[in-house]
Amino acid sequence: MEKAIKRYMPIFVLPTFFAFILGFIIPFIMGIWLSFCNFTTVTDAKFVGISNYIEAFKDTVFRHSFWYTALFAVVSLVVINVFAFALALALTQKMRGTNIFRTIFFMPNLIGGIVLGYIWQLIFNGILAQYHTALGLNEWYGFWGMIILVSWQQIGYMMIIYIAGLQSIPGDVMEAAQIDGASGIQRLFRVTIPMMMPSITICMFLSITNGFKLFDQNLSLTAGEPSKMSEMMALNIFNTFYGRTGWEGVGQAKAVIFFVIVVAIGLIQLRATRSKEVQQ
Repeated sequence: MEKAIKRYMPIFVLPTFFAFILGFIIPFIMGIWLSFCNFTTVTDAKFVGISNYIEAFKDTVFRHSFWYTALFAVVSLVVINVFAFALALALTQKMRGTNIFRTIFFMPNLIGGIVLGYIWQLIFNGILAQYHTALGLNEWYGFWGMIILVSWQQIGYMMIIYIAGLQSIPGDVMEAAQIDGASGIQRLFRVTIPMMMPSITICMFLSITNGFKLFDQNLSLTAGEPSKMSEMMALNIFNTFYGRTGWEGVGQAKAVIFFVIVVAIGLIQLRATRSKEVQQ
């Protein structure tokens, strides 16, 4: 049976492999090529060298969106992981209804980002209206609004990863630490957290990656207002490519820069995860 599967495996793999090449590899290569061109469609592309990249780095709005996105990624990383880890600790204790609470906290992750953005926009503007202001009038209102929105959406997902990590810790290790007289705080920082480092590493870099890739929530919650000051990198690339005539090549160059940043984060995550596995 195994020989038959190995013999005919290429036949079954070929359609998926062809679709992957057609739908991802070819557009990806064309996208890199177009980042070095001026174009309105792929048929009239003219090579201009690195001028698109120069214009991208000269764009003050793009530079602001990078630092704004980086700050958002760092703050959301801390908020999401602290609350997710705390919830995971609470929901792995011997208490009634833990499965119900896990389901409730995970459910926001199932709702689409666009829908969440509009729902929270109504909530925030309703609150801010009491103080005669609105979400789109201050970039920091939008910043903290997105922090609350994304945290509410992703804490439950990260919580599940932390729960899996906590449940994988051998019980005899915790019992030995307790017998040796370690307090709850000592067990947390000297036993639980060190043994949870693979899960912590995964959640940290998932949070950073998701923070940099944020688009739907930014579009629906603030749309970059006021004056593109709350515009994050993904939304800036979208607006450059589709909203500025003659800037298609620059928008494509920004997309390549964005891709390099996300890949770099992913490689750091992979290296950190492997180093933790080697240490263990």
